[in-house]
Amino acid sequence: MNTPVVMMQKNPPLMPALGLISLVAGILIVFTYEQTLPFIEANKQRAIEAAVLQLVPTMQQRRDFVVDDGVMRLANEKESRDVSRIYAGYDADGALAGLALPGSAQGYQGMLRLLYSYNPDCSCITGMKIVQATETPGLGDKIAFDKKFLANFNQLAAGLNSQGTSLEHDIVAVRHGRKQHAWEIDAISGATVSSKAVAKAINRSAAQLLPVVRAKLKQFTEPSDANR
Repeated sequence: MNTPVVMMQKNPPLMPALGLISLVAGILIVFTYEQTLPFIEANKQRAIEAAVLQLVPTMQQRRDFVVDDGVMRLANEKESRDVSRIYAGYDADGALAGLALPGSAQGYQGMLRLLYSYNPDCSCITGMKIVQATETPGLGDKIAFDKKFLANFNQLAAGLNSQGTSLEHDIVAVRHGRKQHAWEIDAISGATVSSKAVAKAINRSAAQLLPVVRAKLKQFTEPSDANR
């Protein structure tokens, strides 16, 4: 009687298989990123454009400036939007209507990006708009729409020291109900981390950009050709 012979099927080597899967996954991630990046950038730019219009509502025309190593110049349309770009809005007569400046900081769940409007006449911040945030729904995301929180930025003090080299007072967030000074931000109860992220973003940006803005204020009001 013949005994049947059982053929053992060899399993494919594990490491090469995993390597192939990883390679394919990596290619798909890169491909997806490259395909979606233009849409992500376009959406981000639309959010910025909308925020600038809300912060400088009387704006009829705009010029963008870049601060690089303490030097301010007109922005090149082809350069990255991630640099420290200042948006200067002008009314129908060409007079300066307002400035919108960028800020960013680590929030509770991710990077938080915002724009804030600055009035040189009062050395104060007059508005704030969240451009990008992934804060907790129902808590941290209130920084974008809570009316009482946004009222902090109606006339938030952002004066410089006597030398014009730094902020006279750091812009900080304090616990809800503890605000005593014009440079303090009354935090949202239950969303202190997100509130502090907004304060940190504005404070860091203002400390870096406002001394340049004050020193080069005339550039914003000069004819466009003079800035080229």
